Amino acid sequence: MTQPQKIPTYILSGFLGSGKTTVLLKMLSDFKKRGLKPGIVLNELGQVNVEGHMFKGEKLLEMLDGCICCTIQDDLREELQFFLQEENAVDVLLIEGTGVANPKEILEALTDPRLLDGFETQSIISLADASKFLEYQSIFSSSREIREMLNEQMTSATLILLNKMDLVNEKTKEKIYKKLSKLLKADVEIIETVYGEVELEELLKKRMSTIAVSLGDGMEEAGHSHHNHEHHHHEHPFKAFKIEDFPAVERIRFEKWLKKLPGSVLRGKGMVSLASLSGLYQFQFASKELEIERMEDPTCRTCLILIGYNMPIEEIRTSFQQEVLQTYKV
Repeated sequence: MTQPQKIPTYILSGFLGSGKTTVLLKMLSDFKKRGLKPGIVLNELGQVNVEGHMFKGEKLLEMLDGCICCTIQDDLREELQFFLQEENAVDVLLIEGTGVANPKEILEALTDPRLLDGFETQSIISLADASKFLEYQSIFSSSREIREMLNEQMTSATLILLNKMDLVNEKTKEKIYKKLSKLLKADVEIIETVYGEVELEELLKKRMSTIAVSLGDGMEEAGHSHHNHEHHHHEHPFKAFKIEDFPAVERIRFEKWLKKLPGSVLRGKGMVSLASLSGLYQFQFASKELEIERMEDPTCRTCLILIGYNMPIEEIRTSFQQEVLQTYKV
């Protein structure tokens, strides 16, 4: 395929545990089947991307230790120049923000004058976990920060993927759509999915007009003056907490500990060595459910990353030592 004048760019958004990486991997697989060369930008709040091994051999930029929409937005502007170099040319670019990123502000970075001639944003695809959507929207079971972040991700979207629909009944589904109808513009399409299964043609539809990536309009639409944006940097309520290089753990003990974590912990991921099963395993923890899968590369280091807001970090560290490693001494 001839390199286009501008690289078609898709922003993948969605709250923690909604299934963004699953959709990203499916898109990459489909691109390769069609002979296309994809580029990827991955963002993590922590200092390490524990999912990086899934993208070996890809044209990949990793933006670590900050939220792409605020604290490292300037870095994103600089790093995207990588894909404008002839030797790094790609046919399409996928940007996956953290689970707490505001896609409007990723779009703002893409409207930098130095990038406008190189990238053309096609769509902002936001995923929502149908099984947790109403809980995250409730004033009784979530924080104001979660509700605002989720609403920003939904209202910024040009396409909504309502994922994990196999986990909700018809009554819950009706309530979700009622809530979404109040948030979304009339022309925003909603596609129901299970395990992020969506036809690539649906994801690749151009759903944004050129005015949507105008720098002036983008700033105004986001509702941020420069002063407000600086305030956003310092007040960002979400954090990543990392523990690494720990010995083998018992799976049952580890899972029990994860499920007892405070509600302010929204997501867990990382790599663990299991005492009863030799080898290294990647794990994902969301919606109080743990998924573990053996890793092909056994040379990676054990690492636990928890993402949340206002987390009692010292209490979590102590309980991990005491309940999982059983090495904590009073």
